[in-house]
Amino acid sequence: MATSSTETPAAPEVASMTKLQKLAALMIVLGPEGAGTLLRQMNEAEMEAVTSEMTKITVVSQEMRMEVLREFAEVAVQAGTCTLGGLDFTRDMLEKSFGPFRASSIIGRVAPARSTPGAMQQILEMDARQIFNLLKQEQPQTIALVVSYLAAEKSSEFLMLLRTEARDQVIERLATMAPTPIEVVERVVELLNAKIAGRHTRALSQTGGIKTAADLLNSMDKSTSKALLVGLEERNPDLGAAIRQKMFTFEDLAQLDTAMLQKILREVEMRDLAMALKTASDRVKEALLASISKRAAETVNEEIGFMGPLRLRDIEGAQGRIIDVVRRLESEGEIELSAAGGGGDEIVA
Repeated sequence: MATSSTETPAAPEVASMTKLQKLAALMIVLGPEGAGTLLRQMNEAEMEAVTSEMTKITVVSQEMRMEVLREFAEVAVQAGTCTLGGLDFTRDMLEKSFGPFRASSIIGRVAPARSTPGAMQQILEMDARQIFNLLKQEQPQTIALVVSYLAAEKSSEFLMLLRTEARDQVIERLATMAPTPIEVVERVVELLNAKIAGRHTRALSQTGGIKTAADLLNSMDKSTSKALLVGLEERNPDLGAAIRQKMFTFEDLAQLDTAMLQKILREVEMRDLAMALKTASDRVKEALLASISKRAAETVNEEIGFMGPLRLRDIEGAQGRIIDVVRRLESEGEIELSAAGGGGDEIVA
């Protein structure tokens, strides 16, 4: 293969990037529409400087993407009523880039810098057991509102402390939660404020929704998330089906085309693939092995043969790591899962 006479310039290290370079990287991450919004706020000299810098950045790494979005979120939240829209603009941009769950997590980390932390911020800093003790007597709707602010890992741990019936109700409320008016959030915060003797919190507004519920179920262990989803489908078939559609399972990999699977498998360790296929259906096994070279497929099959008995949790862990790759590539816009459907019986966390 002939090599080009011009070399592609290496992407700058995040730590050594200038503010102008970070702004240029941000414009690339936001895409044409978001970048256009920012450009309209600049004068001609600023526009020329930043667009010139954009031409020099050929690749925006995951590390760079996360860093520029984090810094932008901090600046926009602190600005409050800036021309770009402050918190609302920041939340909308982050949701488009990462989805509502991760966007809420980022906003939750940077937004409190605007004002004195209050009741809600104190809750975010509690461990799961402390949150349980605070909320165990509250109504499911109140619990769901608080859960919608928590990171997936902490909310999963918290829900495991609830009784099965209460857990089912909270998941259902979370999935059906509409955008929450500021007045409602303020009232909830005031009540919690009285419980934990904290100071009055800043106004916060957040929504749950089907995607949030699906992300939460995906973060829980397999048997618990399956039981929750089955129970929800029995009580509310339409809602259960909508949540299941937003989830992506290991079995769903068989529905993806070869090009998509090749992108995914390039990011997967060979041993993880072999472990994941140990208990996979023939349909999934055929789809994945057909998406790698014949030699690689032979190596995977040999690896499976040499493994011997494995613990189920190790197999599910390998499958989960592959699903993590799928979700990351989707969040980066590398693959599109909307046509893949959802809905295997197994939920791989």
